Amino acid sequence: MKVIAFTGMPCSGKTEAVKVAKKMGIPIVRMGDAVWKEVKNRGLELNDKNVGFIADKMRKEHGNDIWARRTLEEIRSLKKKDCIIIDGIRNVEEVDVLKKELGGDFILIAIDASPETRWRRAQRRGRKDDSKNLKDILERDRRELRWGLGAVIASADIVISNEGSIRGFRQNVEEILKKI
Repeated sequence: MKVIAFTGMPCSGKTEAVKVAKKMGIPIVRMGDAVWKEVKNRGLELNDKNVGFIADKMRKEHGNDIWARRTLEEIRSLKKKDCIIIDGIRNVEEVDVLKKELGGDFILIAIDASPETRWRRAQRRGRKDDSKNLKDILERDRRELRWGLGAVIASADIVISNEGSIRGFRQNVEEILKKI
């Protein structure tokens, strides 16, 4: 089984890459769903502040690989598939757990976009956990880099730039996924 994991800074285009994979019929596991579930279970509003707080708190209390471990059951339920996509890798500990537990071929793809491009996207997309002002977006970047996201991006097997058109980006993702 091929395990393809997408990583990248917030608003870099991971969700668009996942949409391409989903359209191709590849099953998706979004690690952020486990965080959202925990936020909701605690009766908190789903917003950037609460999502970041819970994600950070749980990593400190249970280890940096907590969200990978929390999603393993869902991932294993898809193990009969030839290929799966994991969205939202944030640190090397998560990569290590997934490689160890899932075996198979593990390919890490980083989606890259400039801070300016990502800020414009955050303004437009309207997700509940997105910040809308630049100060909050930069704080989210610092938080995710503190978790180890920079090291994960640097260790990616493939890097896809997402500075051009959405159509061109989608075509590029589809071509790469077909090759894999």
